[in-house]
Amino acid sequence: MTNKQYDMVGIGIGPFNLGLAALAEPIDEIDAVFFDKEEKFEWHPGMLIDGTDLQIPFLADLVTFADPTSPYSFLNYIHKQKRLYPFFFFNRFDIPRQEYNEYAKWVAEQLSSCHFSSKVVDVIPKNEEEYYEVKVETPEGIQTVNAKHVVMGTGSIPLVPPAFEEKLNEHILHSSGYLHKKEEIQKGKHVTIVGSGQSAAEIFLDLLEEQTEHHYHLTWFTRSSNFFQLDQSKLAQELFSPDYVDYFHSLPFEERTSTVEDLNPLRHGIESSTLTKIYDLLYHRSLKGKVPVTIQASTEVSDIHKKGNGYELECKQLKAERSFQYEADRLILSTGYKPKISPFIERIKDDIEWEDDKRFKVTKDYRLVFKQPRNHHFFTLTNIEHSHGSGATNLGLSVQRNQRILNVIAGRDVYPVPEETTFQTFNLF
Repeated sequence: MTNKQYDMVGIGIGPFNLGLAALAEPIDEIDAVFFDKEEKFEWHPGMLIDGTDLQIPFLADLVTFADPTSPYSFLNYIHKQKRLYPFFFFNRFDIPRQEYNEYAKWVAEQLSSCHFSSKVVDVIPKNEEEYYEVKVETPEGIQTVNAKHVVMGTGSIPLVPPAFEEKLNEHILHSSGYLHKKEEIQKGKHVTIVGSGQSAAEIFLDLLEEQTEHHYHLTWFTRSSNFFQLDQSKLAQELFSPDYVDYFHSLPFEERTSTVEDLNPLRHGIESSTLTKIYDLLYHRSLKGKVPVTIQASTEVSDIHKKGNGYELECKQLKAERSFQYEADRLILSTGYKPKISPFIERIKDDIEWEDDKRFKVTKDYRLVFKQPRNHHFFTLTNIEHSHGSGATNLGLSVQRNQRILNVIAGRDVYPVPEETTFQTFNLF
C-alpha cells in the first residue's frame, strides 16, 4: 500500500464513507481506499438499545438509491442471512437499529478497500503534482499513500456543554456511552436525563421499563418548551430529497442558516411511537400509586457540583425565570453531536473560501472551494449542514451525496442523480 497512487482516499469509515466505498467498488476507473482508526465498524454502539428502530426506511441503505441491484444492499444482506421470509412477515419499512449496524458491518467486512486500525495522521497537498500525500498510522507503522482526491467523512462527536466537559465520569456521561455504563447508572438512586431529542426519549423509556427492578427516581429535563413530536408527515419528509438539497444549496448563506432553524421539527423531535410508549407505561404504573418520575420542560441545567455521595444540579426554569438546585447521583447528557473537523483543514484553511469563521464554502457536489481552482479535490461529508441543509446528517441522503462525488471523480454519470423526486416545487417556476 505504501506510496501507491489512488484516485480517492476516504478518511473515516462511518455509514457515509462506507456507502461511498461500496458504490466505488465496481467502478473500474476509480481505485479507492478508506481508513478508520477503530478496530472494526460500529455504529453508535452505546445507543443500540433493544427494541429501538432506525428512523428511516430500509431502502435508505448504503447503496439502493443509486443501484438497487448492488450486492451490498440491505435486502441482499437479509437474503444472505437466510432471514428474508422473517423480514417479509415482519412487514415494516423501519428496521431494528441493531440490525442496521450488523448490515453495515457485513458490508465493511466484504470491501477490501476498507482498512481499520488505520489512523490518518496527516494530509499534505502536493499542488504542483496535483495529489495529496496521506500518512496513515497502522499496526505496522506509518505508511504513506498518494491520492488524487480526498473525502473527509469523519462524522460527528458528542456535544458536551462546556460546564460539564471536565466533569465527565462513570456517573456523569454523554448519551453516546449509555449502554456501556447502563449497569452503573442503574445503581443510582436518582437518575437524571438532560435533552429533548429521540436519544433522550429512548434512554428515558429504557430506564423507565426497568425502574421497578432497580428502584431509582427518574428525571427528564429539557430546555425546550415542550417534548416535541418529530414531524414525519409525508410532504414534510420531501425536504429530505435531492430536489430540496439543490434548492437549499442555491440560497444565500444567511437564508440557509435561518432555514436550518426552521427545519428543527424535522430533525430534533421525538417519534410519536416512543412518546406513546412512555405515556402508556406511565399510565399503567400509576394504577399502583405515584410513579417516581419527574418530567419537566423549559428547564436548563447549567452546572453540576459534588454533594455528599451524589451531585447538585444548577437549574433554571426558563419560562418562570427561577433558579433552583436539584439533587441526582447519575446524570446522562443527551445533548447531541457536533461535526468532527479533521485537523488537516488547518493546512488548507488559508487556501479555501469560508462562509463565516467556522463554516467553509462547499460546492453542490461536496467539494471545498479553493481560492485557486485545482483538479485534485477535497470533498467533505462533514460540517455541511450550512451548505446542504437538514439532510446533511441524514442517512437517506448519503447515497445521493456519494453519487455526486463519484460522478465528479469518474468524469461521467456513473450513478445519475435523480431529478423531480417530489410533488412539491421549491424553486420558482
